[in-house]
Amino acid sequence: MPLTLTQIFLIFFLLFALSRVYLRYKGGNVSLVGLIFWSSLFGFAIAIILFPILTIGIANRIGIGRGVDAVIYISIILLFYLVFRLYVYIQDLRQEISKIIEKFALKENEKQDEKKSSEN
Repeated sequence: MPLTLTQIFLIFFLLFALSRVYLRYKGGNVSLVGLIFWSSLFGFAIAIILFPILTIGIANRIGIGRGVDAVIYISIILLFYLVFRLYVYIQDLRQEISKIIEKFALKENEKQDEKKSSEN
């Protein structure tokens, strides 16, 4: 069965995404776990694009009628999980930034107090 234009475009896009993950890994911006996760995810997507019949087996195993529905449901669940992880990460960053700003402000306040006491 020949590939459609959409399949070709999606495969090239996923290969591009894989190359970005690999380059980020080589640059030290992505961990080995991240490399494995994203490579597996993009590789799985390429396999699904090349062999869409695989989705029917997945759908039947999890009790969903059509393969494309199973892919959409799984994708939505994965996206929700990744958004949750980002939310938690951002909250942790906000707390760390608040602590740093608080420490900086206290040090600045101490410097101001020392400056005032040395002037008197």
